[in-house]
Amino acid sequence: MFKRLLLASGLTIAATAQAAPKDPDPLPAEARVAAYAPPRQMNLAYDLYRNGHKLGQVIDTFTRNGSRYTLTSETRANGPLKMLWQGSIRLESSGVVTPQGLRPTRFQYARSDAPHKLATARLDWKQRSIAWQYKGESWQMKGLKNGTQDQLSQLYQFMFASSLPADYALQVVNRRDLDDYHYARSDGGALVTPLGTLATQQYQRVEQKPDEKAVTVWVAPARQNLPVQIRVFDDGVTLEQRLVSASIKG
Repeated sequence: MFKRLLLASGLTIAATAQAAPKDPDPLPAEARVAAYAPPRQMNLAYDLYRNGHKLGQVIDTFTRNGSRYTLTSETRANGPLKMLWQGSIRLESSGVVTPQGLRPTRFQYARSDAPHKLATARLDWKQRSIAWQYKGESWQMKGLKNGTQDQLSQLYQFMFASSLPADYALQVVNRRDLDDYHYARSDGGALVTPLGTLATQQYQRVEQKPDEKAVTVWVAPARQNLPVQIRVFDDGVTLEQRLVSASIKG
């Protein structure tokens, strides 16, 4: 947390099933299928709102070639609020699709209006380390844990994790640091989407500090846990992504 609307607030949305589930998956067995085949291509668009007013759009693309994946996300403001967000922000995550979900090996954050702020993080799973590069500086951290996601892959880990536990924690690599997240699941109700009205599961961040951002993610189990809505509240500002188009190919 953990994209995009999260970019504006410097936040990441977390989403993975690192911890063992404490209760059964809410979907019936016949809906889960024995072995979920991950998609090969996804093209998704989300409208982005700030305090209820449309700010711009987020375009996400996922491509899988065998076990390798590349995931990109570009956020661009438009309309009357464009002055609040100059240029575009582009995130890129690449790595491997495993039976436990996405395993990122490289994450990059870039702003078209500030090329000097290009940030890169490399995840070395053999050495269990993370190496960052930002503004000509580089540093490294040991202790990479199983299930760790980056700022972009975290959201789509919902679609690739082997199960969705009711309560879990994970690490999320952002452009300059490593954050800990704790999420709890509840019934998210029905949301109207371009794919129809879908029942959702809601994942809400369990705030551990008074100044932490409030994050809520709605995923649609009937659509392979596709994130259909994300809401972030921070310092009096609410940012929200709403799915407006989706093309998913297996």
